[in-house]
Amino acid sequence: MVVVIRMKRTGRRNRPCYRITVADSRSPRDGRFIESLGLYDPVNSNVEGQVKLDVERAKLWLANGAQPSETVRSILKKNGAYEGLVTAKPRKRTGRKSSTSTHKRREARKGATLEKKTARRDARVEAVRAAAAAAKAAEAGE
Repeated sequence: MVVVIRMKRTGRRNRPCYRITVADSRSPRDGRFIESLGLYDPVNSNVEGQVKLDVERAKLWLANGAQPSETVRSILKKNGAYEGLVTAKPRKRTGRKSSTSTHKRREARKGATLEKKTARRDARVEAVRAAAAAAKAAEAGE
């Protein structure tokens, strides 16, 4: 069983509020959780009031191998939960392909296609110029 620290969305429409929870990775985002560590309110204008977090419990869960999501990891780092803690590498997100390699392949194809189009256009321009020069020579020769 992989234990993750992630956010559970609460609040109303267009006014999100999140609970930072410890949950089994198989449970749904807003479903069952093991423990609630705090609250994150991104809409709050008071920067200090945006995060309420039990740092000691978060450190305990991290020390026991819980894997935080990317957003929760940044929140925990800002609040000092990683100080003096040796942690494993970041959690791999499943179900998502690396967009970098896909992007590189797409750009490479796009570049190759563009080069082919440019070569064909240049060949057409040269053919038109040759035909115009031949017509001009034939006109001058008459």
